[in-house]
Amino acid sequence: MKPLHAALGAGLALALAATQPLLAAEAAKAKPAPAATKAKPPPVARSEPAPAATTANPDDIDPAALTALKRMSAYLGTLAAFDIKTDTSLQVVMEDGQKLNVDGKAHYLVRRPDGFVIEVVTDRKERQFIYDGKSLVVNAPKLGYYAKVPAPPTIRETLEAVYDKYGISLPLEDLFRWSDPALQRANLVESAMVVGMATIDGVPCDQYAFREGDVDWQIWIQRGDKPLPRKVVIVDRLDASHPEYVAKLTWDTTPSLPSNAFAFNPAADAKAIRMAAQ
Repeated sequence: MKPLHAALGAGLALALAATQPLLAAEAAKAKPAPAATKAKPPPVARSEPAPAATTANPDDIDPAALTALKRMSAYLGTLAAFDIKTDTSLQVVMEDGQKLNVDGKAHYLVRRPDGFVIEVVTDRKERQFIYDGKSLVVNAPKLGYYAKVPAPPTIRETLEAVYDKYGISLPLEDLFRWSDPALQRANLVESAMVVGMATIDGVPCDQYAFREGDVDWQIWIQRGDKPLPRKVVIVDRLDASHPEYVAKLTWDTTPSLPSNAFAFNPAADAKAIRMAAQ
C-alpha cells in the first residue's frame, strides 16, 4: 500500500518538498548533502487494488467514522471536475533527528477521467504535473527542464503507471483514489474514531482519526451536503520521529475549464529531457 500521503506517501509521500520527479538532468546535477544535514529519505510503500481486509479489532473502529469516510468518497466520485488550492507543511527529519518544516502551496485542476494539472511550489522546488489523457509532463520551470512520457487514458491508470515505472507519487494523489470503490479503503483501516466538531477556515467540519498500517492520519470533513475534505494530517509511524504532513484544502467544485486547460506549452528556452526510470 502506498500510504495516504504522497502524502496519503505522506504522499500520503514525499509530497511537496519531497515530491521527486527524478528528472535525469536534475539527478545528474545533485550534490550529496553533508552528513550532519542530510535528510532521511521518505519511505515508499506500494498501493494494490482491492486489498484483503485487515484484522483490526472491531472495538477500535467507530462505524460513524467509516460511514463519514465512505460518504465523502461517494461525493468526491460525483465530481466531474474540481479545482483545489492547498497550503501544506511537510516535516523533514534530518539524520540527527532534528525536524525541519518545509511549507508550500499546491494547485490542482482536475477533469475526470482524463485530465489534470498539478502545480507544487515550495521554497526549494517548483513542479508542474500535466496530464491530458495521452501523455504526462513533469515540468521544472525554474530549472528550465521538462520531461514528457506517454500515459494511459485514465487518471487512475496513469497514477499506477508513473509510480511503477518512474517512482513518482503525486502530491495528495489519494484525492483521486478515495472515490474508487475497487480500492476498498475501508478494509485497510485498523482504527477509526470521531474526534468531534472543528472549524477550518470558517467552514464547519467534523474531525476524524484513522490508522492504516504504518500511517496515522486525520481528516476534517465539511458538514452538510458537500462532504469535502478540508484538512488532512498524516503521520509516518515508520520513522521514530513521527514526521507530519499537513494540508489545508480550498475547493471549487464547478470550475471553468478552457479547452486548453490541460495543454502543455513549454517556454521557448525550456529543454526536453528524458524521465529516468527507476
